[in-house]
Amino acid sequence: MRLNGILLPVTTPFTQAGEVALDALRSNLSRWNKSGVIGYVLLGSTGERVHLDDREYLSTIETARAAVPDDRTFIVGAGQQSTYGTINEIKRAARVGADAVLVITPYFYRSAITQETLIDYYTAVADSSPVPVLLYSMPPLTGIKIEPETVARLSEHANITGVKDSSNDVAGFSKTIELCSRDFAVLTGNGTVLLDTLRAGATGGILAVGCAVPEVCVEIFRAFHAGEDEHAARLQSKLTPLATAVTTRFGIGGLKAALEFAGYQGGAVRAPLRAPDEAARAEIAALLDRIT
Repeated sequence: MRLNGILLPVTTPFTQAGEVALDALRSNLSRWNKSGVIGYVLLGSTGERVHLDDREYLSTIETARAAVPDDRTFIVGAGQQSTYGTINEIKRAARVGADAVLVITPYFYRSAITQETLIDYYTAVADSSPVPVLLYSMPPLTGIKIEPETVARLSEHANITGVKDSSNDVAGFSKTIELCSRDFAVLTGNGTVLLDTLRAGATGGILAVGCAVPEVCVEIFRAFHAGEDEHAARLQSKLTPLATAVTTRFGIGGLKAALEFAGYQGGAVRAPLRAPDEAARAEIAALLDRIT
């Protein structure tokens, strides 16, 4: 399972009536397969996992699995509010083709989710998971951060192979790399700091903005490792505004608009999420034109 490169956290296209558009998903994957990315994360936060029921969850995994070549890493998002629920969800995802799972922190009982609780949670999940587990720290959405020391302790588990850090905390990211062994994958989940995290020693990235401009993200990764730092920095300066627009500013609706402008199947978001207004769409289109 490759984790040294750029992976895409795949969006889930919906029709205007709110149904999962599986044909649109197949179409996007067919094109992404030619972009140089090393794999995919299906049904994470960008994939609106929380908006799908169990039947949709499994059928989306099966559809994507059939469209992803065997030489690409195929990770599925998982994570319920209980350890029991998460373990059962992972087993279902593994049965329909997941190579690994990206497991988000529980967050509903936030005051109870201490770092020791996270260690107990992820240890129990990894003990029972039939596929490798990646930790998922997404404090902008959950309010819960997996601290570097916690990641380091969990990295010693034989079935925990990496972490996606979407905290935008480069100093904390660097500390995580320092504390973990070299064979533990530390990936950024934030396209605005891709180059900074590569400089810090990141294995790669799982980047929402990459769904719209995968070749640009792949080229930053390539240029950095080829010693072409100025070229990588120029591309990063163009990528950062677009990454900000399609994540923190306009959210998944903004990302799906960018996908449409880039020739992919964006589709609708599920309510209560909203599509961007015309002014936002115009801004996204301009940022996309600037980078491509």
